[in-house]
Amino acid sequence: MIALLIAADLLIDGREGVSLTHLMLEGFVLVAALVGAGLTLRRFLQVNRDLVIARRDTIHWRDQHRALVQGLSAAISDQFSAWNLTPSETEIGMLLLKGLSHAEIADIRGTSERTVREQSRSLYRKAGLEGRADLAAFFLEDLLPPQR
Repeated sequence: MIALLIAADLLIDGREGVSLTHLMLEGFVLVAALVGAGLTLRRFLQVNRDLVIARRDTIHWRDQHRALVQGLSAAISDQFSAWNLTPSETEIGMLLLKGLSHAEIADIRGTSERTVREQSRSLYRKAGLEGRADLAAFFLEDLLPPQR
């Protein structure tokens, strides 16, 4: 858009008899704007290609491991039941495990961030955990091979 406006101004200035120095300066700015637009477009296309590849890889991984993911989800639900979590605490626990922030969870659930924070604390208390990292570690610890 900037390049188009500069080009239009350059044409108008050329018809009005503006000095050659002024026209050259605006021409330089036009070239710089076009180069910037080209580089931005190139970067946008690269990011778009990377996103398409990432989405394809995600779908492939999900399809390949669907049974494992469903089994893990069921195991997590069973553990949440064993901890006697309320349905709200269970939902918050799942969203915390997905990596969402308290603000994002509050937005999804249509509640306040304070409510989410309190229900998270209740979940951690019932589970005997210190916080979000312990919650994730509880379920992931046995999935990862031991470190040497």
